[in-house]
Parts: sequence; structure tokens; C-alpha cells
Amino acid sequence: MTNPSLAPAPVQRLLSLDVLRGITIAFMIMVNNNGGSGSWGFMNHAQWNGLTATDLVFPTFVFVVGASIAYAFDARLARGATRAQLALHTVRRAATLFLLGVVVNGFPTFELAHLRFYGVLQRIALCYLLVGLFYLWDKRVWTKVAALVAALAGYWILLRWVPVPGAGMPGRDIPFMDQSMNMVSWIDRAVMPHHLYLEWPGPGVLDPHNLRDPEGLLSTLPALGTTLLGLLTGLWLRARKPLVAKALGLAGGALACLATGYFWSMWFPLNKNLWTSSYVLVAAGWSLTVLALAFWAADVRGWRKGWTWPWLVLGSNAIAAYMFSELATNGLYNVPFTAGGQRTNVLAWIFVHVFAHIPDPGWAAFAYSVSILAFCFIPVWVLYRKNIFIKV
Repeated sequence: MTNPSLAPAPVQRLLSLDVLRGITIAFMIMVNNNGGSGSWGFMNHAQWNGLTATDLVFPTFVFVVGASIAYAFDARLARGATRAQLALHTVRRAATLFLLGVVVNGFPTFELAHLRFYGVLQRIALCYLLVGLFYLWDKRVWTKVAALVAALAGYWILLRWVPVPGAGMPGRDIPFMDQSMNMVSWIDRAVMPHHLYLEWPGPGVLDPHNLRDPEGLLSTLPALGTTLLGLLTGLWLRARKPLVAKALGLAGGALACLATGYFWSMWFPLNKNLWTSSYVLVAAGWSLTVLALAFWAADVRGWRKGWTWPWLVLGSNAIAAYMFSELATNGLYNVPFTAGGQRTNVLAWIFVHVFAHIPDPGWAAFAYSVSILAFCFIPVWVLYRKNIFIKV
């Protein structure tokens, strides 16, 4: 007989998770439109090894996807859906996300010869699909922990101890985690030649040091670890425990991830491009930190008005907000015209004639980022006002 005290809590909307999703998508829009070379350091990715606030955005979104699986799947099952129906829904949703990612990459020209198939939404789709089906197949916590350990340890072994074909052993024949000569980049060059993010610096120019992709195939393995950490967090929050105990558990998990991740980074450096295992833990630690604060404020203390509103608006239609930001800015960037005898585009013209007048380049770039976010907020706010929540 099942012990009622150990049964999962009834499925309820977790406000703090929506807040974290909203904060994440807002910062994602801003750093994707950071205002260029004058922007502050934390608004840019680390060049290679290292970590900035910008490097935490994408893994936090993947973390939230994992946490949402526990809530969304259990809610559907509670409403009478079968596991087979939910599995089919998961496959369809993942396929839709993947295709939307390809649209974002190709818009507006869709040059098939160099169309990038990897990407942000594509990685989210794969992580959601594999972890979602895993959760449907087996809901035991220990199997998720085992898969997490296997993903992170296995990835470290693959990058550190498996020779790169044609180059040799990392740390002996080639530098460990070299920017171009590493197992991740080698696989991407073999699987997706001419379709990588950093491939063609100019017409007819091929730089071998740029043949890599930050959302490549092999680096999806540790990204699954990020999703699993989110799923484990969702399962913790779904358990029948006092709210204060849940908040303390989030804080304890944050400290454990940060300590373990930073310690491991002495041998396996933090690297967003390769999505290293230490990076998985550190990024999850900071995600848990923000979630713990939001959970304490919104779900424990009940602060559910005022400051949470913009994040709830964005978080309720996060994919729609991301799609609009990517398609709108790419579209405006690809509207060229001549002004003052020089060729420019809509976004560049706006920056030069509005934001460049701000004396400090950092503040000018930041004001531009906030303006793009405000522009993208408008359609999402309209959807929120009309109670329209786009699900893919």
C-alpha cells in the first residue's frame, strides 16, 4: 500500500518557476541584442573557457524545461491522458520546436547549402524529448541521478581520454579542450559539414579554427544533464514537504552544485561552447539560487503581485517571445537602405541615431537591449491580456 505522506503533491501551478522562466527569456532577448562591441562584459559570452552572466541564460532555460516536465506530465496524467498519448504529444512537440529552430536559423534567406540545423530550440527539443520520454518510462528518482552521473562523467571521459581522429590524445598530442581540435567539433565537422554556426567568416573563406558549433551533437549529452537536474528539482518541489523545507532544499542543492562544479572546473574548465560537465553543475547552481529566492518570495511568502508581473507575462509565452525576438530583429537587420550616402539597415540606423548619443557606450548598448526587450514584450503582453498561451 502506498504511504499517503510520500505521495506527490496535487499538481498546482508553481509561480516561482514561471518567474524564473520569464527572467531567463528576458535576459536571453537582451543578450542576443546586446548593442555590439560597446556592451558590458557580462552582456557577452566568454570567448572560450570562463563564465559570464550571459553564459547562464541558455542552461537556465534548459533547466526550467526539465523542471516543467514533472509538472506538465503529471498534470496531463492526472487529467486522464495515457502514457502512450503523452509520449506521442512529447514527440510532436519536440518536432515542432526543432522545426521552429530551423526557421529561426534560416530566416529570411533560407540558404539551404549552409542552413544550420543545430541551434537553441533544437537543443531544447532534443533535451525535452529524451528526458520527457525517460520520465514517462521510469519515474524513479535514482535512475535520473544515475543517468545524470553517467552523462557528466561520460562526457568528461570522451573529451579527456578519447583520441581525436587525425589529431591525437588531448593533453598529450593536442591541448585539452582546444578550440578546434576536440571531439565535439570533430564530430560536428563530420556530421554537419558546411552547416555549422562558426564556419563561413566570409564569402569563399574557410577558417578551420571556426569549424565548430556551440549547440553541436555530442555536447547535447551534458545538456541532458542540465535537463535532468531540472527534472530532479521539479520532483523535489512536487513532493509532499513543507514549503520551508522545499526552499531550504533548493538552497542546499544550489550550494552543492556550485561547490562541486567550481571544484571540478580546476580539471575540466567551465566552457559554454562545449557545455562542459563543470559548467552544467555551476549553471544549475545559479539557476537553483534564483529559483530558491523566487520560491521563497512568491510561493512561501506569497508576494504574488507587482514585481512578478512582467516575468509572468514573458514566462507564460516564453517560446512565442523568443520566436518574435529572433524573427523581428533578423527581419529588421535584413532591411537594407541608403542613408547619408552609406548603406545601413533598420537596427543599425536606430542605434546610430538614438542610442549612440548616450555618452557611455556601455549604457548606450544596455539602453538598446532594454528597448528591444520592451519592443518584444508588447505582443506577448497582448497575448497575456487575451489569455492566449501558445503551446507548441
